[in-house]
Amino acid sequence: MSKVEGGMKCVKFLLFVFNFIFWLMGSFVLAVGLWLRFDPETVSLLNVDKAPDTFFIGVYILIGAGSMVMLVGFFGCCGAVRESQCLLGSFFACLLIIFGAEVAAGVFGFLNKDKIIKDVQTFYATTYNENNNSTLILSYQRVLNCCGTIDSLCSDPATNQKDCETGIKEFFNSKLYIIGYVGIGIAGVMIIGMIFSMVLCCAIRNSREVI
Repeated sequence: MSKVEGGMKCVKFLLFVFNFIFWLMGSFVLAVGLWLRFDPETVSLLNVDKAPDTFFIGVYILIGAGSMVMLVGFFGCCGAVRESQCLLGSFFACLLIIFGAEVAAGVFGFLNKDKIIKDVQTFYATTYNENNNSTLILSYQRVLNCCGTIDSLCSDPATNQKDCETGIKEFFNSKLYIIGYVGIGIAGVMIIGMIFSMVLCCAIRNSREVI
């Protein structure tokens, strides 16, 4: 027999629906993280020796968060259906931990956004000065549709392309914004989930005290 009645049944149903959506969001975040990690364009620019790996650190955090969200969403569904205080309490604690980790990752990404871009620009400029016809340099120019550096533009007057350092900034800004927007979206949803789980948990506890 159900422990909660009336309006709490609605909360229970909403929490179950929320957790199912939460699980889907975790799948989406995991998919975005895997796409950013294995995107051929990104891999061709950074998956080489001595290339800065700060960008991939943020991507790995995103992949880990997506996996955790999927797992937590599953346990949240079980807790809502079984009306288990233990599962709901664990669900709340996991959401709180993930929320804190996401805030920390967001602050890290915000504070290091310019450093990530600068590291890649420095890596490109150093490699370009060593050999401007290497496979890596040609890969940068092809992916970013650019040529040369700020200090050494292409000599071909027929080309009307931006320098590659500007191209790097535009490319990684767009990728980092994707990570930021996804993280903000998940954080907002998690706050709603924590509220629902605590309301239902308190309702179950109160119904037991009445019984």
